[in-house]
Amino acid sequence: MSQAVAAIAIEDLALVEQTQQGDMAAFARLVSKYQDRVYNTCWRLCGHAEDARDLTQEAFLHALRAIDAFRGKAGFYTWLFRIAVNLSISHRRREQRIVKLSLRQDDDAHLLESQAGGLVRGTRTVRNEDPAGQAEMREAHRAVIKALDELDDEYRAVLVLKDVESFDYQQIAEILEIPIGTVKSRIHRARMAMREKLTRVLEGGQP
Repeated sequence: MSQAVAAIAIEDLALVEQTQQGDMAAFARLVSKYQDRVYNTCWRLCGHAEDARDLTQEAFLHALRAIDAFRGKAGFYTWLFRIAVNLSISHRRREQRIVKLSLRQDDDAHLLESQAGGLVRGTRTVRNEDPAGQAEMREAHRAVIKALDELDDEYRAVLVLKDVESFDYQQIAEILEIPIGTVKSRIHRARMAMREKLTRVLEGGQP
């Protein structure tokens, strides 16, 4: 564990302990610290911005209700993201529908660009140094997000955590409660599946 990660864990634990003693301002600081990342994760796992907002709120409410049981065996962010991932996957399965990519303004299209970037880098580098390259990148972003929505839950979860949220293998293993070897295997298989889906688009052909 790096010094920076250790410092974050210590700070989070202090805020958790203050929350356990009834200090809601401490919990508000945890919400402020992680709400954007939790929302991003929920959105990419469930596929819809409004559902992601509800799931984010639900994740923090769940965490608050269970905060007295938190003992610091794992980092707070690991515990929180485990809650968010499980809620998002359960929600998607419960809906039993294929979520269509939305590019409406109220679905945070600006976040589409930033989140898809990591996924594009995880599959293939697209030139973006000129207007034509930028247009190509935007199309790649859209294609990547659509392909992500078509992946099985287990593959979508590891890609979101690794290539969007930049968690390391150990953190992903703790969040998903699976061995590191399984994390690496799923990421490899997920990226291969994404490449297969996107080869024609990212090579400049027709989808």
